Amino acid sequence: MTAIDQALISLADYEQAAEQRMDRGPHGYYAGGACDEITLADNLAAWSRIAIRPRVLVDVAQRDPSVTVLGRRRAHPLIVAPMAFHTLGHPEGERAMARGAHDAQAIMCLSTLTTTTPAAMAEAVPEGTRWFQLYVFSDRGVSRELVAQAEQAGYEALVVTVDLPVFGLRERDLRSGVAAATAAVVSSAAAAGAEGPMTPAQFASLVDPSLTWQDIERFASETTLPVLVKGVLTPEDARLAHDHGAAGVVVSNHGGRQLDTVMSGADALAAIVDEVGDQLDVLVDGGIRRGTDVLKALAIGARAVMVGRPALWGLVVDGADGVRRVLQILLSEFDVALGLAGSPRAQTLGRELIAPAPWAR
Repeated sequence: MTAIDQALISLADYEQAAEQRMDRGPHGYYAGGACDEITLADNLAAWSRIAIRPRVLVDVAQRDPSVTVLGRRRAHPLIVAPMAFHTLGHPEGERAMARGAHDAQAIMCLSTLTTTTPAAMAEAVPEGTRWFQLYVFSDRGVSRELVAQAEQAGYEALVVTVDLPVFGLRERDLRSGVAAATAAVVSSAAAAGAEGPMTPAQFASLVDPSLTWQDIERFASETTLPVLVKGVLTPEDARLAHDHGAAGVVVSNHGGRQLDTVMSGADALAAIVDEVGDQLDVLVDGGIRRGTDVLKALAIGARAVMVGRPALWGLVVDGADGVRRVLQILLSEFDVALGLAGSPRAQTLGRELIAPAPWAR
């Protein structure tokens, strides 16, 4: 165990350590949310409003964190969420993130707004399990080429983010004036004709605001990859995702970075599972900071969870090793939660295990 491993024992420790290592602008870009950041805070608080109802005198000597997602057995339910511009936090960027994710047996979902190409990341970590997140640009030819690259490079799924038709009002970024990258190092942006240093909002302006469900159906029919729709918060939209060819949805509010005062993933999840959980794979992100949060998400009915900022904090602190360690901490906590809740198999977690927290009334 390294000195860093000994000193940092929780995800909160890594978050604090990362803030100490980062300049104000890049840190604000990673940490911030939209407007008053009400949803940003509630993403964390919502999981604490759920209490666990543990059962005792259950044989928990053997615990199994494995789950099935998109028809494949996974070692555990953690997926590294798609996030842009990793080189703001570490010079090795997405390559280090991918190595850390692989070392923790986690799927890595690569963002469209990445400082490496889908093919280059696959070449850097060929043994890693990888999904590709797609922002659909106004130039649909660029988007289709990105999907083709992902297919050729062995990506397992296409995650289409749909909650960024316009860019959220992120006041931390407006105050800091942070420049995310130059267009030249973000291949997708360069292919779309962008040039020079760009702010996050300028990169987001490449996304097509006229995207509709018919486009989702078109992408689903054109690609060989299963399509997940990321950014769903209502049962109505989850049903439409199913009706237009999606294989899954990610219940997500974009980390509280888009429309402030929308529901948290924790609060939106149950209704969506009830609507489509027997027909689609339902995943959730937003505010996962403890192994008990993972347990609660699966008990509600999620197949897996996406983890974003904590993985970035690990990357900032210690590169690939930091990513691995953050995910291992979360998995260790999840293992303890399975044992102490008296429900040793992740795949059999159910709502009988949870209740509204009395302290949240």
